[in-house]
Amino acid sequence: LARERGGVIINADALQVYRELRILSARPGEAELAAAPHRLYGHVSGVEPYSVAAWLADAVAEIEAAWAGGLLPIVTGGTGLYFMALERGLAEVPPISPDIRDKWRRFEGDVHGELLKRDPAAATKLKPNDRQRLSRALEVIEGTGKPLSHWQAQAQSRAFLRDAKVERLLVDVPRAELYARAEARFDQMIAAGALEEVKPLLNYDNELPMMKAIGIPELTRHLRGEISLKEAVILAKTATRHYIKRQFTWWRGQAAGWQKA
Repeated sequence: LARERGGVIINADALQVYRELRILSARPGEAELAAAPHRLYGHVSGVEPYSVAAWLADAVAEIEAAWAGGLLPIVTGGTGLYFMALERGLAEVPPISPDIRDKWRRFEGDVHGELLKRDPAAATKLKPNDRQRLSRALEVIEGTGKPLSHWQAQAQSRAFLRDAKVERLLVDVPRAELYARAEARFDQMIAAGALEEVKPLLNYDNELPMMKAIGIPELTRHLRGEISLKEAVILAKTATRHYIKRQFTWWRGQAAGWQKA
């Protein structure tokens, strides 16, 4: 698309932003980078704080630069929250008291029932077992006096792409084929030096978002002598299949208005 339509490719993958993860995040290779302009790939360190808000600011700057240069911005990647931030904005919820936040995150009762009492509209949109989102909705309404939908509506009114013409394309691959391709790709990653990429990360904080990348926990266990390389590869491929399944589920719920490519 970038070659055919004079475009610049802007990364919307939460792991491909990290400088340290060239192989395990499947960043574009040298030939791909040379084929079209690419932006926001490997541009931050995994030890630095990087959020959806930080990506949004970077993406807005790159999209505006593309427009100014007469280029078509093509935002591509697998992180749905990034696309939502561009089109729906980010809800700027005022800080919630730690006491209120802890109260609902530790609440052992019927969180869905509690939300039904306070915000029936939000409760009907959430699954009764989705405790994380239910707790978040409860802490927001108690902490701010307004439901989360109020803050989301405000964000939508300020969304960067609210007045832009957007073409939405979803690359849809049959699940069995995708599983096979993902497994073959992980083998290619190992052959390309994934172990060497992980070695410098062994002493990093495991809570860093970068460290959650599929392949890092499994290969770390191998490098520490806990499991064989064969076992690590099997575990990483299993984690990849689970991730694919979650992605399919997420997109089924969020991809209204997207065309299959």
